[in-house]
Amino acid sequence: MPSFDTLALRQPLKEALKRLEFTKMTPIQASALPIILEKKDCIAQAATGSGKTLAFGLGVLERINPKSFGIQSLILCPTRELAEQVAKVIRSCASEIGNIKILTLCGGVPMRGQLHSLKHGAHIIVGTPGRVLKLLQMDAFDTAQIQTVVLDEADQMIDMGFIEDITSILGFTPPSRQTLLFSATFPESIQAITSEFMKEPVMLTTEHAVSKPKIEEIAYLCNDKLPAIAKVLNLHSITNTIIFCNTKVDANALCEDLNRIGIHALTLHGDMEQFDRNEAIIQFRNLSAPILVATDVAGRGIDIEGLDAIINYEVPIQNERYTHRIGRTGRAGKNGIAITLVNRHQYERFLELKRSITPVELPSIKDASPLKTLMRTICIDAGKKDKLRAGDIVGALINECGLTQEDIGKIDQLDHLSYVAVARPKADNIYQKFVSRPIKGKTFRKWLLD
Repeated sequence: MPSFDTLALRQPLKEALKRLEFTKMTPIQASALPIILEKKDCIAQAATGSGKTLAFGLGVLERINPKSFGIQSLILCPTRELAEQVAKVIRSCASEIGNIKILTLCGGVPMRGQLHSLKHGAHIIVGTPGRVLKLLQMDAFDTAQIQTVVLDEADQMIDMGFIEDITSILGFTPPSRQTLLFSATFPESIQAITSEFMKEPVMLTTEHAVSKPKIEEIAYLCNDKLPAIAKVLNLHSITNTIIFCNTKVDANALCEDLNRIGIHALTLHGDMEQFDRNEAIIQFRNLSAPILVATDVAGRGIDIEGLDAIINYEVPIQNERYTHRIGRTGRAGKNGIAITLVNRHQYERFLELKRSITPVELPSIKDASPLKTLMRTICIDAGKKDKLRAGDIVGALINECGLTQEDIGKIDQLDHLSYVAVARPKADNIYQKFVSRPIKGKTFRKWLLD
């Protein structure tokens, strides 16, 4: 694959790529970036993990004028989690340019703070369609300077019912804009956007060898699915998994049932407040909860490394959703397992997915051992903007509480909150020692999550 050095990028972007150790382009980057840099409209078929975010991120940043403090680019994503990931990648690339302000505008968080941030201006907006449209209808920001609009995971946004919002948003933007559309699949409804809002777009389809997951697909016939989950976890030695449900109601109910029978689980779905969604994902990633019961909001946009398996508690309604779900496992060159539980009412629906597997009876298991939860999370009422560093937290736990590095797990920091995972068997004792101890000479409020 060609090097990024072959591209006509501004020097600060080349320096950022070097710092981030990006040298060779992925197939989608090599195909799309020259087109994007020529300011042409582009439709690209690109899966999660193909490097598409860096492709459109570099294209957006190449055109940004830092001295002109107006919104010059708008990026739409299907979920808050994906929007935050996209903003994080672009901030990393923009760090060498300096003075580039990127705002995320997503639902599930108070609008007051977003309105306040918009009054102070920005160069790039990354957001979800519903919240962006609502703010546009309130005249909260001016679109006159927008040069580039990116539709990321366009098929997922359409699948979630955002097509009318997207077309309304595009109507607010200047006709002279460049429009970039990235999608893993191309349902017919995408054509309405491409024909009406794009100017002679260049079509790109690439194979991304690295992203092809090594996934073993299995379907088990079972009418009583709750005890089947415990069997499946043991049969396949699963230590962490996302269990997918089709509705929010079913996700909540299953999570309660799993916790009732002693399997530690958390939920993730679109009706949850952003704060609760952040905490669920953080605890799942740091091994404080081995199971995340989710709707298709988690099918894309959440990058969790080292996921043993995904389990379809319910057969997905569409083949695209099945593909998105199983794509959460078998990432970064590792093997993964995708297991679907099929009852007699769902058998025909599973066959309609046209997978190359046949549902089989779930083997019986004797003396199944319970799934262990390795860590537990302590939350601290201070974060990056309070100038609290991860090293300060580690130092306090070691020096003030007598812990070793092995007792301390992953540390996640938000603007005003920090989360540290500690060994679960010692968590209560650690918390009692830590709760009143200072960090960097200051006493912060702390609490223990479960």
